[in-house]
This record gives sequence, C-alpha cells and structure tokens, in this order.
Amino acid sequence: MINSQKVVVVMPAYNAGKTLEQTYREIPKDLVDEVILVDDASKDETVQVAKRLGIRTVLHLANKGYGGNQKTCYREALRIGGDIIVMLHPDYQYTPQLVPAMASMIASGIYDVVLGSRILCGGTLAGGMPIYKYIANRCLTLAQNLIMNQKLSEYHSGYRAFSKRVLETLPLEHNSDDFVFDNEMLAQAAYFGFKLGEISCPTKYFAEASSINLKRSMEYGFGVLDTSLKYRAQKWGLAKYPIFDNATGRLDIQSSPKHAKPV
Repeated sequence: MINSQKVVVVMPAYNAGKTLEQTYREIPKDLVDEVILVDDASKDETVQVAKRLGIRTVLHLANKGYGGNQKTCYREALRIGGDIIVMLHPDYQYTPQLVPAMASMIASGIYDVVLGSRILCGGTLAGGMPIYKYIANRCLTLAQNLIMNQKLSEYHSGYRAFSKRVLETLPLEHNSDDFVFDNEMLAQAAYFGFKLGEISCPTKYFAEASSINLKRSMEYGFGVLDTSLKYRAQKWGLAKYPIFDNATGRLDIQSSPKHAKPV
C-alpha cells in the first residue's frame, strides 16, 4: 500500500511465457498488494508459468484483443478493491522497478494518470525502438498535442498508472478491443479533465518483447488521428461520440464476463 491506498498491478498477457517470470520477480512486492494477469488465449505456456508463480490469473477463452484484455484487467482490479492500478506489460520491455514511483504520483493526489514515457528518457533508439516507429511516435504525438491542446511527450507508452476514480469514470466499454484502446483511453482522460503526468522510463526491445508489425502500426496511426479528431469535434460541439459519453459504457464489476474465467 501507499498512503493507505491498495496498489494493484495488472498484466495483459499474450504469449508472454518466456518473459513473465523475470517481469514478475522484479515487481516490488513490499508496496504492491496484488498482481493480476489476464491471459488472452495464449498459445504458449503463459498460464502455466503464472500458476507456478502464484499469480492471480484470469483466462480469456478466446482472443479478445489488446483492448479487450485491458478491459478485463481493469474490471478485475476494481473488483478486488484496487485504489491505484498500474498496467505493466509482462514482456519485460518496461522495468517493473518504476511501479512504486508511478503509484506514488497517483497516491499523492497530484496526478490521476501517470505514463512511463520512453521519450523523456532520451535513449529510445539506443534501447532498440525501430526508427520508423520512433518517427511515427514523434509525428503522431505532435499531431495529438496540437489537436487536443495537450503537452505530453508521447501517447503511445504501454506503461500506465490510474487512480480508481479514473477507471470508474471512463466509458471504457465503448473503446476498441484493438491497440487503439490505449489512445482512446488517454483522450477520454483528457476530455473528462483528469490530470496526466509522465515519468522517464527506459525500455528494451528484443525478440521476445511484444510488438506489432508495420501494417498494424499504420492502422493504429490512423486510429490515433481519428480519436484526436473526434475529441476536438466533441469539444467544439460539432458531434457526439460514445467514447466521450460516460453516462453509459462504464466497466461493470458486478458480473463476470462470459468470455473469461479465473484459473
């Protein structure tokens, strides 16, 4: 716990059997109260490794996509009473040692959302990020900052911490089940006035680290721009979109989804 607030780490997993143990071993257990892994119908030994390590695990009976996985992660974290929820990829791309720092930024009440920024650390390319992804990251971030009137160093990090109030407020069920879920979530947080902060986070790119191919990256990029334009259109009162309507679409933690089961 931090400041009497329960810290829960959630790990959306797909074929993470080779890196899960190393990631889990480095999570600071003295401050983290619970760890939840949601396996998105992996084809490797991810679930077996998680069970051996004693990790609370939820299994998707069919692949629901990266966004669909996160919805289950956050639903389960809220269900067990999490006050601060940190999403950490189990592929060891992001260092688990920053979990306390990110959670503390939420616990202080200064920020509602904290991102582990690969750009602030200054060693993104040295860490192995492909040059085309780095250029796309910078271009998309510039476009989003201009369209949404924000000042983030990047919108595309998969290392994030949220307060309970954020996850209870955002209409996450209206978001995509694909990779653009991440971006929609940040746009929603900005739209509803939550305070976004960043912390420098070195990353590693290697064979076992998850990544998407060029085609999926391009689809993600167009999705990012579409999300930003929807944000601006709704801010100006030109249109209304479900992802910015929190009267519906909030996570339902009272009932378990039919596509998932604890293991």
